Amino acid sequence: MADIYTSLAAVLKGMEETLKTTGFAAVYPEGVKRNELPAVTEGGKITIDFRGDKGALRIEHFDDKIALLYSDKSGDDLTEADFGQLSLSLLDARGADEKDAKYVADDFSESITKRCGSKVKGGGASRTIAPVSKNAAKSGLASYDANTLGSRFTVMFPELRAAYKANVDRYGEFLAEDFFTNFGTPVVIETIRQNDKTKMKKMFGLFNEIYEDGTNEIQSLIAVSILGSLDNDAELLANCVDYMCKDLFGPVMQVNKYLASNAGKGAKLRLENPPPYKPKKAKKKNPITSALGM
Repeated sequence: MADIYTSLAAVLKGMEETLKTTGFAAVYPEGVKRNELPAVTEGGKITIDFRGDKGALRIEHFDDKIALLYSDKSGDDLTEADFGQLSLSLLDARGADEKDAKYVADDFSESITKRCGSKVKGGGASRTIAPVSKNAAKSGLASYDANTLGSRFTVMFPELRAAYKANVDRYGEFLAEDFFTNFGTPVVIETIRQNDKTKMKKMFGLFNEIYEDGTNEIQSLIAVSILGSLDNDAELLANCVDYMCKDLFGPVMQVNKYLASNAGKGAKLRLENPPPYKPKKAKKKNPITSALGM
């Protein structure tokens, strides 16, 4: 697509039916014609507002992220504090294509349907869990969790989105070990093997960000369950070196070396054959050694 405004127009086009059935209409800023994108650009952020009997919706695009916000109020005096986040996705201002726009439109439509209680053709929406926002993680109000990684990972690899949603529907939460063992990690390994610069930069940009501001659980998931599956392969690890942040580099190298040793055989077997699903337990102090059983 030519630019971010073209991509946003495609997103809105894909949301038309859901917006209509849930009673939301775009708010056109002064000077914007009805056949134009109803967007306001200020400080690098693009905002599109909608109003309806069930409240207000807002789409915001900033720093290659696109967020869907909702308020149960619908007046003209709404402030940022009145809105809560329903969904967050990636939408590259320079490299987004029709598939990316369709994914965002479908995801936002599902979130609107779930929140506003209307049905779409073919039945109800799947269960969704809101990811942790970047602002919340950077400010210390929250830590990135496994669901945030799963959600954003499947924005990058939309062919896995159905598997992600099926996982959440099945367990009532995102069971990351199950998803990445069966779907995500093979894609990660293949991406590292291909070593495409653009894909590697995006994928490890996500891993680095989530690892640095993530929970112990998510740090273990990335360093052990996902990148520990490289089997200490020198070529694959060499492909990763330039893309890993300092905080992630050390644990990944340590984990791969340990799993390849005689002492790590038991831990590797447990990673390849994870136990059945159990309710969450208290966090361990050291996520890496705990995951390895060291």
